[in-house]
Amino acid sequence: MKKLLLTVLFTAFAALLAGCAAPGPKIDTTYVARGQSDRIKFVIVHYTVGNLPSSLKTLTEEVVSSHYLLTDTDPPFFYALVDESRQANHAGVSNWKNYTLLNGSSIGIEIVNPGFKDTPEGRLWYPFQPAQIDQLIALLGQIVARHHIAPENILGHNEIAPQRKEDPGPLFPWKRLADAGLIAWPDAGRVAAQLPQYLAQLPDPAWFQKKLALHGYAVPQNGQFDKATQNVIAVFQTKFRPAKFDGQPDAETAALLDVLTTPAGVVPTAAPAMPAATAPSLPSQPQPSTPSQPPVPPQPQPSAANPAAVESH
Repeated sequence: MKKLLLTVLFTAFAALLAGCAAPGPKIDTTYVARGQSDRIKFVIVHYTVGNLPSSLKTLTEEVVSSHYLLTDTDPPFFYALVDESRQANHAGVSNWKNYTLLNGSSIGIEIVNPGFKDTPEGRLWYPFQPAQIDQLIALLGQIVARHHIAPENILGHNEIAPQRKEDPGPLFPWKRLADAGLIAWPDAGRVAAQLPQYLAQLPDPAWFQKKLALHGYAVPQNGQFDKATQNVIAVFQTKFRPAKFDGQPDAETAALLDVLTTPAGVVPTAAPAMPAATAPSLPSQPQPSTPSQPPVPPQPQPSAANPAAVESH
């Protein structure tokens, strides 16, 4: 009897406390705003430079992080390290079109790849495993479906930070992503049609800078082929013409850029000619080459003095 009385008293006391608690907010979900979109606008592709153990250590124990890490195992697979609803620290200081600091609006994907090795014969870039790209294409297809990512917003780290980053490098097979319908790619026929006019007359620096900015790059608008502009041209070439990415504003680069920034069916306006006196004479950049048998270079290990390349800030 006494136990029953205590139970009744406890229940009454609990009900009294619940009645005294502040009521929760009343939320009506009848209406939905038209002006809204997904927070995720971009996917940024990186290479790690480190091997798998060092990459995992850096991406899970340091400030830098990514949403996914694609392994170089056989077969390759993804580690999901940060939920897509949360921000990962992979982009650092970055720009694309009118967006800045892309960490908050992007998904970062790191791919285990040695990157490059400097040798007396020049820089050697390391290819990506075809199986890695198969996995990447499958994941990108899902991400695009979930977040409605535009084709022009699947980018390399070097595109959003062209003054300080090189990944994923000239051997990343962007054309495979284009063939899968994931990214925009210049139509070869239109490029061939535009090429003769640019072989006859190369546009001036201001034209290149305007077109590069229209495509999305953060590039100076000073009418000069300065070092910053050369870097952006080299990044553009790395993606769309990786056989030669020396930063030279040549006719093929102009044709590719014009096609990418001019909708099909629109006649391009005549480009201002480059005065002979301002024609650039630029130092050549290391061109992509691959080892006949990919060597195993010493892998940069993450440390305070020499962080691995997955450090993206």
